[in-house]
Amino acid sequence: MKQLLLLCMLFATTMASAQKPIEMNLWPEGPATSNDDPSDQAKVWVYLPNAKKATGRAVVCCPGGGYSHLAMQHEGHDWAPFFTSQGIALIVVKYRMPHGHYTVPQEDADEAIRLVRRNAEEWHVNPKDVGIMGFSAGGHLASTVATHSSGDAAPNFQILFYPVVSMEQGTTHQGSRDNLLGKNPKTRLVNEYCNEQHVSKQTPRAFIALAHDDRAVPPANSIGYYEALCNNQVPASLHVYPSGGHGFGIRQSFGYHFEMMLELKAWLRSF
Repeated sequence: MKQLLLLCMLFATTMASAQKPIEMNLWPEGPATSNDDPSDQAKVWVYLPNAKKATGRAVVCCPGGGYSHLAMQHEGHDWAPFFTSQGIALIVVKYRMPHGHYTVPQEDADEAIRLVRRNAEEWHVNPKDVGIMGFSAGGHLASTVATHSSGDAAPNFQILFYPVVSMEQGTTHQGSRDNLLGKNPKTRLVNEYCNEQHVSKQTPRAFIALAHDDRAVPPANSIGYYEALCNNQVPASLHVYPSGGHGFGIRQSFGYHFEMMLELKAWLRSF
């Protein structure tokens, strides 16, 4: 009981230590590809740790929402104190919805990673220690970046929560697939965004967390991705909690919240 109370105090202190972010337009001169919705503008919020505590690590965060909307709080902004208290910068991305232009979300996520590296010196970030994090459909976006992006947009590690990974019928989340690729995508396009098919030895290390009873995004997405990582000798950590459903994010109402946070914290310290 004493240890549990100490844990609660620790996380309460962490959650109370949020700093005001830097808010920026991702494409000040206009995006590379339009999604035909001028009201849907890509933005980032940059949460920086105290400069004296900065480790040089940064995490680019992609909230979920089925490629139709974004859960910006519990899958985005609310994570800032957890990371900044460890000396890690958090960059929360409001990426644009595809609206029939399936390359748009990845273009935004790629540019967010490039933005971090362009500002690495000012933000006390090591450009070789920039990771991608995503939830649900944001997890699909994060795993797309992890398996498809290259050069200064390639992440050094990935953190995935109950991610959509596959676009295969019966495994994928149908809403995410329809919103990203359309109702009747060609097989070639489906295969291109089945990210488990694109894991290689160059894919960055991964932390994956989900609940066994997720009824929205089948656990097969995470398990198939984990197996592909293992088959390519990519370091990976898979955490399947007995219950919790889908979309818990950083909410303390998730029954395994404290265990998950401690395991993620330990994983971040492991490399």
